[in-house]
Amino acid sequence: MASQIAILARTRSLSKTLNPNPSFFKTITTFSFLSQEPQLAATEPPQSSSSVPLPPNPTSYPENWRSPPLNFSSAASLLPSGFLEQTPSYRIQSLAQDLDSPGLLNTFADWMTSQRWTEMKQLFEVWIRSMNKNGRPHRPDVSSYNHYLMANLMSGATAADMLDLVARMEDCGVAPNTASFNLVLKAMHSGQESEAAEKLLQRMLQTGKAGAPDDESYNIVVSLLLQSHRNDAALKYIELTLKSGYMVTMTVFQDCVQACVNTGKLDTLVSIIDKCKSMDQNKALCPPWNLCNYIADVALQADNSKLAVHALQFMAKWIARGEAARPAVFLPVDEGLLVSALATAGRTYSTTLLDVSWAILQRSLRGKKVPNPESFLAKISALASLGELQRAFRTLSEFESAYANSGKEIEEELFCPFTSLYPLVVACSKNGFETLDTVYFQLESLSCADPPYKSVAALNCIILGCANIWDLDRAYQTFEAISSTFGLTPDIHSYNALMQAFGKLKKTSEAARVFEHLVSLGVRPNAMSYSLLVDAHLINRDPKVAVSVVKDMVSSGFKPSKETLKKIKRRCMREMDYESDDLVEEFAKTFGLRMDGEARRTRLFELKFNSTAYA
Repeated sequence: MASQIAILARTRSLSKTLNPNPSFFKTITTFSFLSQEPQLAATEPPQSSSSVPLPPNPTSYPENWRSPPLNFSSAASLLPSGFLEQTPSYRIQSLAQDLDSPGLLNTFADWMTSQRWTEMKQLFEVWIRSMNKNGRPHRPDVSSYNHYLMANLMSGATAADMLDLVARMEDCGVAPNTASFNLVLKAMHSGQESEAAEKLLQRMLQTGKAGAPDDESYNIVVSLLLQSHRNDAALKYIELTLKSGYMVTMTVFQDCVQACVNTGKLDTLVSIIDKCKSMDQNKALCPPWNLCNYIADVALQADNSKLAVHALQFMAKWIARGEAARPAVFLPVDEGLLVSALATAGRTYSTTLLDVSWAILQRSLRGKKVPNPESFLAKISALASLGELQRAFRTLSEFESAYANSGKEIEEELFCPFTSLYPLVVACSKNGFETLDTVYFQLESLSCADPPYKSVAALNCIILGCANIWDLDRAYQTFEAISSTFGLTPDIHSYNALMQAFGKLKKTSEAARVFEHLVSLGVRPNAMSYSLLVDAHLINRDPKVAVSVVKDMVSSGFKPSKETLKKIKRRCMREMDYESDDLVEEFAKTFGLRMDGEARRTRLFELKFNSTAYA
């Protein structure tokens, strides 16, 4: 301690000798604790005008320790000093020397998320030319090379460039796999090179298992072929895709459906949809709602019942999805479209189309509205064409209960056996009296059921069916059974059907008596009543009485049809009754009807055949 004090004294004396200014050098105590005593605060001297101001506020500086710069990264602080100041090529070279094959894949995975495609290309090219820790060149595997192909594809490489890169894989000792070829196909898809893509797919089919095409390969090629309007080749590869058990994407399926519909290849489309529905991975495919309606419309116009069924089933899926959504979305189907579907079912004898159409109609209405009369009549007509008379009469019962209180005139029009229910009449008389008797006995048994079913419209169909097969006895017995057996009252259609039965057998007087009888009962005859009475007189070759019936018809407020006037005119010409013919012409002018189209019939009637010319 004494030696330290002696050294300090010498130092002070030496410093005073060198610099006589005492304020220049101040000693520092060697004691660990300073002696601190409280002192009174000195009065502040008055500030002079020449005092120096403080420096500016540090927060005005562009950078401050309280707010670090925006480009600051915590990861950058972990890099070696000077790494970020290096050029990109030098950084990539340094990374390439330190990475092995798994590390390279991990780096590629990180850079793909940030889309650093150019750096991925550079790193792979540098890494493949560098040496590993053992002093040997790096050998890439197929996964790392596919990452390199992906980087080139995303950088805008053409299909030719991609093919060259795939060809160089053999130089690196790597065999291309399916993923490698798919990247090339994507480049061809971007360049719309359909022929090259098809050739590459054929090459993949010829290669081994490692390079065989998968579902992505087929979908890329099929999409490209459809966009190039090469529909035949596209459909061939779609069938090959389904045969191989691969999944078809929704976009490709929609494009395929649209192409088939536009080109009229409906049967091919039906085959593709059937195959898709038979596979678990493709049975969920469903075109959009608008496309489903378009498919159904085209199928119905072409009378393709199978395609129509598929379209309606797709629509049923959309309806179910809408009902299951929250909030629910109710997708209504156009009832006119379903009426056309029911009519197509009758023409093509498709029970499946009939059932699907009616089910979708009821689900679309959701029980809040009854189907329109056209829907009921279309279903009855379809069932009659299919020969399912029990279901047809059951539908007729539903039809009557739905429109029972629609008014007398509307009921006469809806349940007329001569017009709306005529398909059911034809079905009842198809096999002669056998079918008519079967239907009659079924109606008789239903009248005693619980609850009973009694229908004048159904019995009118039987009466008219008997008239169509010239069976007057069955027609008359059925007419009498309306009141005696079933306890119902015959309507105007019942009398009209009985009049036709008499008129077809040239029993004009009986037909006239039926007409007089219904008038005496207070039943108002309609236009069909007068027309049937005219037909009965024309069959009896009596145009004068037919013209008088037309006069009564006009006086009752009805308009004769053009077909009725043509029949009378034709009979007048054959009977040479020119006076009645002039009256027919007056009726035609009065109601604005053009009585043309008889020139060929007249020439045939006036021909004179010479039987001796060919002797």
